[in-house]
Amino acid sequence: MPSGWSIIAVFALVLGLAGCADPAPDYRYRLTVEVDTPQGLRSGSSVIEVEQRLVRPGSNPTGTGVERRVRGEAVAVDLPGGRTLFALLRSDNDVDWASHVLPFLAPRVAGESFEQQLDDVLSLEGEVVLPRMFPPVGHIETRSAYPMLVTFGDLSDPTSVERVDPDDLAASFGEGYALHRMTVQMTDDPATTGIEERLAWFSDVATSRGGLIPMVRNDQGRFEAAPGYEESLVDLGLSYFSTEAYE
Repeated sequence: MPSGWSIIAVFALVLGLAGCADPAPDYRYRLTVEVDTPQGLRSGSSVIEVEQRLVRPGSNPTGTGVERRVRGEAVAVDLPGGRTLFALLRSDNDVDWASHVLPFLAPRVAGESFEQQLDDVLSLEGEVVLPRMFPPVGHIETRSAYPMLVTFGDLSDPTSVERVDPDDLAASFGEGYALHRMTVQMTDDPATTGIEERLAWFSDVATSRGGLIPMVRNDQGRFEAAPGYEESLVDLGLSYFSTEAYE
């Protein structure tokens, strides 16, 4: 969940009550999404805050990990014809994308310790254009550098959510639509809030603590997406639109 603490460690470790936390830099960045449309360039942005805690568990004092917590919300880009494109707080293959994206982009200095690497994000200057893919790092394979994109057939109906292919916006919005670029930039601005004013159903779905699409039981008694809905949207909940959903 984006609103909780995600954990990255340099060794396999279990964090317990015996652990202790050391300071690690918190930071904020602005994610901006730009879209080419038949009526010109449209854009939207959101400021995302990442809180960090460096952890050394008492059971393994040589191991070091960092816990990260995200605050903020998805980017909304208003398009012609009343449509809206949302760039979520996760990617297709990383539910913690919002807390991982800047560390992946930060420069690396040979010989740095894990603790020193946590400061590298602070050296990012100006607008940084997101690449389409991140290169492999250690045991982490090549993965999308873009957040997951979605739209709604009817903005008043959460069950009308649809995936949007970042390489083919025309398939969702029509001829003349294309992703222009995405950028991130360090900022001191406060984390963005207020998406519930755009999504009238937000509070009702938050209260029910359900997903966006209807679910049905299959022959094995397990829940799956109802007919006509993408299975990939099963775990798509409000926390990827706003970390304030369940606060």
